[in-house]
Amino acid sequence: MGDSNRIRHAWTSQDEEQQRIQFEERSIFEARYQAEGYKRIAGVDEVGRGPLAGPVVAAAVILPDGFYHPGLTDSKQLSKKQRMVAYQHIQDVAEIAIGIIEPEEIDRINIYQASKQAMQQAVAVLKPDALLVDAMALDVDLPQESLIKGDARSISIAAASVIAKETRDAMMAEYAQLYPEYGFEQHAGYGTAQHLQALDTIGVTPIHRKTFKPVLDRL
Repeated sequence: MGDSNRIRHAWTSQDEEQQRIQFEERSIFEARYQAEGYKRIAGVDEVGRGPLAGPVVAAAVILPDGFYHPGLTDSKQLSKKQRMVAYQHIQDVAEIAIGIIEPEEIDRINIYQASKQAMQQAVAVLKPDALLVDAMALDVDLPQESLIKGDARSISIAAASVIAKETRDAMMAEYAQLYPEYGFEQHAGYGTAQHLQALDTIGVTPIHRKTFKPVLDRL
């Protein structure tokens, strides 16, 4: 093996070892529950609190024993390609449930309660033994731990983050076919300049959140 190949191999080995260490660090909350005898440990996360349009989407994910996906973390920290690879892997091996709260209900109960209800919908379908939840306590009779920035600290919550984001992005891409002027496939309903311009020139659609100020101001 030449010097350049040896150096490349050494760096690759170091990177792989570092990724495994980081993955193990993000597995400690699951390991604690497992040590207490819980088997079906679900990570729970939601996406879509901030957009002006579209639903809030939550996912609950139970990963199988021995699951390993290097680099799995908060979906916002992954590239689109990395998310899609992780999404497919999780879909192939994990138990998954989705919760969706539509804009009309978001306007009725507020985005915080809508996010909680979406999470609880997903949990009710999956029926886990224990929960790891991103920054929220759920109204369910299950052992649970709420983790601030949990999608970067727990592999189960990270997996839920990836599933929820890819699910919602796909929904917004479908809405883009109905309302092509708004660019939903690009910004997923967030208040970009393009989106605000479309609101000014075209108006509010049925999927807009009418209690969110930039939309409310234009009604």
